[in-house]
Amino acid sequence: MKAVGYFVEGARRNRAKRSVGEQNRAFLDFCAEHGYEVAATFLDTEDQQPEDTGFRQMLHFLQREDRGFTVVVVDGLGVLGHDLGRAALKLLTIESLGVQVLSAHTGREAIRELVSTWADRGEGTPVSEKVRTAMRRKAVKGEVLGRPPYGYRVGPRRRLELVPDEAIVVRYIFRLYLQEGMGIRKIAGQLNEEGIPTRRGGRWSMVSIRDLLRNRSYLGTYTRFGVKVPGSHPALVSPEDFRLVQERLQTRHAAVRERQVVPFLLSGLVYCARCGSKMIGVSRRQKWTTRAGEERSAAYRYYQCESRTNQSTCGYNTQRAQALEDRVRAMLAENSAPPVTRLRRAGNVDSYLLDVIAQGERIEGRMRRVRRELEELVADAAHGHITLERLKAMGAGVAQEQQELEDELAGNRARLAAHQTEAERQRHLEELRTRLVRDWETLEFDALQPALREVVDRIEVDGEDAALFLRM
Repeated sequence: MKAVGYFVEGARRNRAKRSVGEQNRAFLDFCAEHGYEVAATFLDTEDQQPEDTGFRQMLHFLQREDRGFTVVVVDGLGVLGHDLGRAALKLLTIESLGVQVLSAHTGREAIRELVSTWADRGEGTPVSEKVRTAMRRKAVKGEVLGRPPYGYRVGPRRRLELVPDEAIVVRYIFRLYLQEGMGIRKIAGQLNEEGIPTRRGGRWSMVSIRDLLRNRSYLGTYTRFGVKVPGSHPALVSPEDFRLVQERLQTRHAAVRERQVVPFLLSGLVYCARCGSKMIGVSRRQKWTTRAGEERSAAYRYYQCESRTNQSTCGYNTQRAQALEDRVRAMLAENSAPPVTRLRRAGNVDSYLLDVIAQGERIEGRMRRVRRELEELVADAAHGHITLERLKAMGAGVAQEQQELEDELAGNRARLAAHQTEAERQRHLEELRTRLVRDWETLEFDALQPALREVVDRIEVDGEDAALFLRM
């Protein structure tokens, strides 16, 4: 059996700082006492950049096929993070690799220490047991928590009550889908043509129609916090009709789910010059029978105006995907000014830097949400709502998502650092544009698309007319 030691400079145990030497001695004593062979040790220092370099190196080591049966030994939870939330994230990241983490101080599984320490915090948990219990109690009574679905409002007793005008629309949508056989896109177009607004006064889209058709609240059942309360409010659709609608939704999308999703290279960059909406990637499959009786099929990929696709408002502004992508490549290769407009945004502030900063803020926001989700899982385990094994299973996916977000944020910060001066930015973008033109055919999609988004601000298309806006 092998053991890996992980040390962090300045880590605390029982509120006292522990030197790297003390952590190492505790690790070696643990290995000698329990019969472990020392496989490797990894260290993170307080001032190193980037952070957690040793931790990442350890993860790479643990992913090796020849590692055999290996455990990670830490001096205490303080090594994994200065707070329990951070410690939970690192701990579950290691556990997701099938590697157990042990405490050199107690010899126990670190995850058990984490959960017991979390339980001892009581009201200090991110979502306290008292709050969760109170919310579950309200859910059991059928009291509304959050925004009511379309067709309902929150009544004086915190119960869902019908909004008559909206209830008529809900029944109308279910009838169009089930009895008239209309598709989701056509239903959205029909409502928009009839001048029926959404609750906020906007236009209906495919997403809003699909979400409405899937909402079980229309059965008269209130569901929240794992609690289901049948008959808590007036139903707008019968159980049989709701079942038939779900079956049809499943049938219509089964083929789409099984088909391999091929992403579109220019996603997020192409805009309709007619209405200003984004143009989204759309795939179409056609089947036909030849004169010889053979079954044939083909797939076609387009960029189509989002307004036309989701809300049936814009004209038929559609571009074949391959043709538009080839055209963009050719425009990038041109040195002449006419086809390329060099774009700056308001205030003469570099648009790319604004986008990178905004992207970083979005990533950090997602990281905070993921961390809260992880902390709630640990709190559930601490209060006996889920088992340790369930925590490991559910926490593995959450920890993996957080790790991916951290990698994404590191890349974002690297791009930000590379564009600190105007001269550096101009040189970098010109080199990247040249590389794109030269290596377009050989670059992997995961490298080609980010590079393209770094160079191109937007592409505006209207039939045969196209304009490319660079970030220069």
